[in-house]
Amino acid sequence: MAQRIHLGISTCPNDTFTFHALMTREVDWRGLDLEIELIDIQQLNDRLFAGDFDVAKTSFHAAMLLANKTVVLPSGSALGFGVGPLLLAAKADTHPSDPHQVTLCPGQHTTASLLYALFYPKKTRVEHVVFSEIMPKLQRHEADFGVCIHEGRFTWQEQGLGLVEDLGTRWEAETSCPLPLGGIVAQRHLPPKVIATVQAVIRDSLEFALADREAPIPTMQKYAQEFEDDVLMKHVDLYVNDWTLDLGDTGCEALTLLSERATAVGLIERGSATIEVFAGAF
Repeated sequence: MAQRIHLGISTCPNDTFTFHALMTREVDWRGLDLEIELIDIQQLNDRLFAGDFDVAKTSFHAAMLLANKTVVLPSGSALGFGVGPLLLAAKADTHPSDPHQVTLCPGQHTTASLLYALFYPKKTRVEHVVFSEIMPKLQRHEADFGVCIHEGRFTWQEQGLGLVEDLGTRWEAETSCPLPLGGIVAQRHLPPKVIATVQAVIRDSLEFALADREAPIPTMQKYAQEFEDDVLMKHVDLYVNDWTLDLGDTGCEALTLLSERATAVGLIERGSATIEVFAGAF
């Protein structure tokens, strides 16, 4: 009997690019019975905490908090240089400095929110909303600042917003490491052979997309209908790279450093489980 796997991924173009061939069964599922669900990253984080998924894309902030229950897969991560979230302002030339100001973040357990807490601790009041609501709310002056992820990196100037800081650039300057945003985790209770099979199918799917970059576009369009194809592919160019194929030593080092920094400022409890990248095989 095929192993049933409930797989959760985000609607972001880098994920729909990576998982297109898996979703359309243009790669072999290697005997797995996959139930695939696409939702917002913070919803993925929340439902992963609730135990709803066997395997899921999640923020590395959430992955650190779930390290005792999950293991990170080598393939499928968003990690790199120049990929960080942007801290935007509703009014140009303003900076977080007043606890009465409001900063919108894309979810309590997102890596974007973690970076804001690392670099701007207790500077403003933080409210969490779905990432797609952040820039519209800033345009309507319903908040002072917002931590923007995904396609907004390419469109914020068109929206008349101000740039306070590229949080990823700051991370790079302080650490000399690529920024780890999110990755695929599997529940530790799954048999190692099953986890290895899931990892293999994900890598097969990504290799399919990299070999034929036009093939995933219809799937990407389906889940990001408001964006032109060139914006979608810019997103892929930014977030899909060699570390998406395999985190490798550099990716593991970046995850360790992020965990250490989060622990140092109290965002992760000292003595909690250490994030681990799966190294098993068939």
